[in-house]
Amino acid sequence: MLPPLNALRAFEAAARHGGYIDAADELCVTRGAVSRHVKLLEEHLGVTLFRRNHRGVELTQAGQALLPELTEAFARIERATRRASASASELRIICPPGLSIRWLFPRLQGFRDQHPDIRVRLTTEFYGDRGFDPAEQDVGISLEHWPGRSPNIKAQFLFPMSLVPACAPSLLEQGPPLAQPSDLRHRTLLHESTKREDWATWIDNFQVDGLDAQSGEAFPNLDMATKAAVLGAGVAMVDPLLCAEELERGLLVCPFPDMVCGTQYGGYAVIGSQDKWDSPNVRAFRAWAVENVPTPVNN
Repeated sequence: MLPPLNALRAFEAAARHGGYIDAADELCVTRGAVSRHVKLLEEHLGVTLFRRNHRGVELTQAGQALLPELTEAFARIERATRRASASASELRIICPPGLSIRWLFPRLQGFRDQHPDIRVRLTTEFYGDRGFDPAEQDVGISLEHWPGRSPNIKAQFLFPMSLVPACAPSLLEQGPPLAQPSDLRHRTLLHESTKREDWATWIDNFQVDGLDAQSGEAFPNLDMATKAAVLGAGVAMVDPLLCAEELERGLLVCPFPDMVCGTQYGGYAVIGSQDKWDSPNVRAFRAWAVENVPTPVNN
């Protein structure tokens, strides 16, 4: 059976300080309490740990052998509890670049202000082949119905993902007109991913003939494709919620504003593992995210 923890702590402090008075101050107890705890430990172990003399106390051979072991043990406990405390106050978030730049990051300081006790660590990156990894992240922002996702991953809907063609106003004033969707074949299509799924989804949804969904230029993310469209490089397939600033400022216009569609992946959502889903930090972030969804723009 292990000795009482308080007795071990009292002995370690008294041995380290070379007396009971300083140990009592450190432990916020009386000198008598330290003395009683040490006596209890000696009785439990069946050995004498201190020799009492006119100057105070000094360690016996048994006490000298025990002290460094206890000092290291308490140091390890302190390090472990410090790590556990840091982990409990940390929230690790992963969010793809375009969504980070256009929605999460500009608003994230608001979450920090509301929850100063939570240390946020944001990773602006795609998920990769393994998808969301609960060992590396606590929550992620992703699409609701991403294929192949583990059934252990929960999702909370935030706002819809929508697709609509958009371009710089100058592009409408130059070259062939964009009077109907099939006229887009005369323009460079800009894709927000090398998978080139965005235009294919829109073309299939509206049954647009004569338009090659695989043509045009592909970019690493929505933000870069949108910036290329603002520069007049072509027509991008944008999300009107995420590209609200460009649409509000007139940097982009939608030649076919009523032709907006969703995707097979559903809307954007907070995702996380089932075992962490109702933890205080994750629950706080989920509530905050729902309150901070972007608002539609009339264009």
